[in-house]
Amino acid sequence: MKSCIKNLFLAVLFLLLYSELLALEPSERPRNVIVMIGDGMGVAHITAGRTFKGKLELENFKHMGLLLTHIPGEKYVGESAGGASAISCGVKTYYGIAVHPDGTAAESVMEVAQAAGKGTGVIVTCSITDATPAAFVAHVKSRKMEFEIAEQIATSKMDLLLGGGWGWFLPESKGGRRKDGKDLIGEMESGGFTFVKDEEAFRQLKAQPQRKILFLFAENHVGNAQSRRPSLKEKTAFALSMFEKGKNGFVLMIEGSQIDWAAHDNNSDQILLEMADFDDAVGVAIDFVKRNPETLLIVAADHETGGYALNDGSLENKTVVGKFTTAGHTGSMVPIFAMGVGADAFTGIYDNTMVGKKLLEMLKGKRGK
Repeated sequence: MKSCIKNLFLAVLFLLLYSELLALEPSERPRNVIVMIGDGMGVAHITAGRTFKGKLELENFKHMGLLLTHIPGEKYVGESAGGASAISCGVKTYYGIAVHPDGTAAESVMEVAQAAGKGTGVIVTCSITDATPAAFVAHVKSRKMEFEIAEQIATSKMDLLLGGGWGWFLPESKGGRRKDGKDLIGEMESGGFTFVKDEEAFRQLKAQPQRKILFLFAENHVGNAQSRRPSLKEKTAFALSMFEKGKNGFVLMIEGSQIDWAAHDNNSDQILLEMADFDDAVGVAIDFVKRNPETLLIVAADHETGGYALNDGSLENKTVVGKFTTAGHTGSMVPIFAMGVGADAFTGIYDNTMVGKKLLEMLKGKRGK
């Protein structure tokens, strides 16, 4: 009997030691993590973008997979808050922002990065209070709680926030939307943020790792791809230049927000432009990975929008004939691409919450299986 207990003890001890050996070696652990989300981007959207551009930066990825976006027991078709929370926290929600089913906050990749002394940033082409960026910075029960989201953003430990939405941060007396009189931008400036509101000021700014920057280029959402200045590519280049100079690495989320909007509008021509703008930014991120091989780059979608199909097109004229089954979202699987340290962990077909779980494990020094 004693011999059996001893053998069992030794077996358990061996398993514990073996699990420790499976922890990521420093050389396997990403110093930097770049997460790029093409909102509403399905395979047809990518195909349309390739027809328009000729070749996509996405074609440089060797590790690819497909994500399931369903919410078992609740919804077959997901939405951006749930899709982003799956990537940022590894949890399932519907309209909830980075929370568990009981409404309690779920640990996010940004919070883990900040605890490790890494820089953190968010770049979007919508308001930074919108569903996807909010899921990386805030914790609320509904994506519609944008005033509360703005308050949490204002008190967060983020280093870079770039998008639209200054109206959610300012009182009505200063042209904003807030009825509570709070000037959250003023509070952020007092806390060390540099506030930038227009393109000219952006171009005069120098990327410095010790600087906390709030770029809000619009009262609510940023303009579309053809009117957007600076472009998503330029914003991405600025952010990576800023974080590249930091000591402990970073986690950066970049969203091509308006791919989704074009699909909601069933506007195939606009999908081409938004995909091109997003893919140009992907190219900047790929170049960064080549210079900084200790980086993990992930490009994924949160859900598919439009039930988009390509019924015809012309490679020579760079045009497509797109058709839509809905003005809403669908339950189709969506693509994920990975490059750099740990990229092989993101191949296959799996639930979208596994993306967040793998990222959290990697940032904590565990093997993201």
